Amino acid sequence: MSKRNPKGRDINGVLLLDKASGYSSNSALQDVKRLFDANKAGHTGSLDPLASGLLPICLGQATKVAQFLLNGDKRYFVRGKLGQISDTGDSDGEVVDFGSTKEINQQAIKNILLDFAGSINQVPPMYSALKRNGTPLYKFARKGIEVEREARTVSIHEIKFQGFEEEILSLEVSCSKGTYIRTLIEDIGKSLGCGGHVIELRRIGFTHFDISQGTTFEGLMKLKNKSLHSLDSLLLGADEMLPSLKNLYLDAEQALDIKHGRKVFCSGLDVGQKIKLYNEKKQFIGIGENNVLSEVWPKRVFV
Repeated sequence: MSKRNPKGRDINGVLLLDKASGYSSNSALQDVKRLFDANKAGHTGSLDPLASGLLPICLGQATKVAQFLLNGDKRYFVRGKLGQISDTGDSDGEVVDFGSTKEINQQAIKNILLDFAGSINQVPPMYSALKRNGTPLYKFARKGIEVEREARTVSIHEIKFQGFEEEILSLEVSCSKGTYIRTLIEDIGKSLGCGGHVIELRRIGFTHFDISQGTTFEGLMKLKNKSLHSLDSLLLGADEMLPSLKNLYLDAEQALDIKHGRKVFCSGLDVGQKIKLYNEKKQFIGIGENNVLSEVWPKRVFV
C-alpha cells in the first residue's frame, strides 16, 4: 500500500499520457506528478510543445527504468505544409513561402519517399534540445546563432503515404530514436524543390505501445474525481516497459545480494546482456547486466 508523506506518495509505475498539443513535456510531467501526488516523477524523452501523443511518465521507483526506454522506436502521424519553410521547422516559427507546388502530385511524392526509407543521415535542427558544450541548441537559435552540426544516421523503418491535398502532405512514420520528424519533412520538401514544414505532429506509438492505450490529462482528472484508486489503476509496472529484456528469477538469497549491490552467478546469458530481475515472490526488483564471468551485476535496483 502506498504511504503518504509531506513530499508526496511513494507510488511506483508508468503512465502512458496522451499529451496535448501546445503543452511542454515538462509541464505535462509536473501536472501528472501533482495529480498523482507522487514524490518523484520523470519522462522518457520529450515531445515538442507542438506535438501531441504518447509520453510515458515514470513515477517513483519506475524513474530508474526511464533511461532504458530512450532507445525505443517511435511511430508518428505528421502533416506537413509544402511550399513553405519555417525557421523552427514547424508552424510555431516564422513561416515564409519557398517554392512552387504546382508540379507536385501524389506519384512524385511517393517516388521521393523511397529515398527516405531505411538508414538516412539527418542534420539535427537548431531548434532542438541537443546540447553543445552543455547548452541546448535552441538557446543559440533564439539568439540568432547558427551552430555547426554533424549529420547523424537514423533509421526510418517505414514511411507510409497517407494523403496530399491543398499542399498538405500526410504521412505515418515508424523510426528509430533520435529521428527528427521536423527535419524529415524539411528534407522531403527540399527533395521536391518546394520546401516544407510541420503543421501537425502526433506520436502514435512508443516501443510496443499504441496511442489507444494513452490517457489524456482531462481523462486523468475525471478518474481522480472518482477515486485515487481509479487513477492508480492506469499505472503499468516498470517491467512492462521493457519487453525485449529477458527475465531472471532469483531466490531469496540472490535477491538480497542484488538489493545490496552484490553480484550473483548465472550461466547461459550473453556478455553485456541486460536482464530484468525478479525476487523469489516474482516481484520486479531491477535491471542487471551480465559480464564475461557469467556474473550478473545490478544496474538499477528498486529499494
